[in-house]
Amino acid sequence: MALYSCPKCGMSIGLMTCGKCGKPLVHDTIKTADGKTVHVSKCPDGHGKVKSPMCCGQDMTCTV
Repeated sequence: MALYSCPKCGMSIGLMTCGKCGKPLVHDTIKTADGKTVHVSKCPDGHGKVKSPMCCGQDMTCTV
């Protein structure tokens, strides 16, 4: 399970699940066309992915 936390204020987000299969989303990264790394949460069964949550105007981080 991915646990995202805000390095600025310490707020954290626990369990996020896929709306199709109900499985917990897992942390991953993708590369954009310009070479930047973007943190995402994805369904382990391939149903899709979403950008990682934000807090305090920045991406929350996830320790894998």
